[in-house]
Amino acid sequence: MNSRSNSSGQILGIVIIVLALIGVGFWWLISTKQAMAKEGREFGNEAIQRIIVQRDQAFFSSRLGPQGRMNFPPSAILDFFAEIQKFGAPIGPVNVDGNIQFQSHFFEPTGDFHAHVNYATRDADITISISHPESRWQLDVVSFVPGKER
Repeated sequence: MNSRSNSSGQILGIVIIVLALIGVGFWWLISTKQAMAKEGREFGNEAIQRIIVQRDQAFFSSRLGPQGRMNFPPSAILDFFAEIQKFGAPIGPVNVDGNIQFQSHFFEPTGDFHAHVNYATRDADITISISHPESRWQLDVVSFVPGKER
């Protein structure tokens, strides 16, 4: 009877430890997902600000992912920024909308961000798609669509 009591107590202790480890692992996954989503929203906002307001070609070039590099070889980057330069400085703040989605519940974050930009003679829309496949956020797709002249 006594050995049965000791073994059931040991099993209960092991079950408690296993449940605690599962709980800690689940908490870590949720907190990592929240942190990754926050970083992604910050990167999406920063990317649009640095492309449209600061016209930072070095940032743009260094953050292009493989698909982005295919879409924007060096000559296309120069043309892209020359097009943005034609419009001058944006009037008013550039408000960015978008959010992060996860392809699997906790992994493979991607995001789509959009901003409507007002210029003196016309407006424009910029849309970017970002992802975080490895060690940092990257630009996958970028589009800049000028509106009609006013």
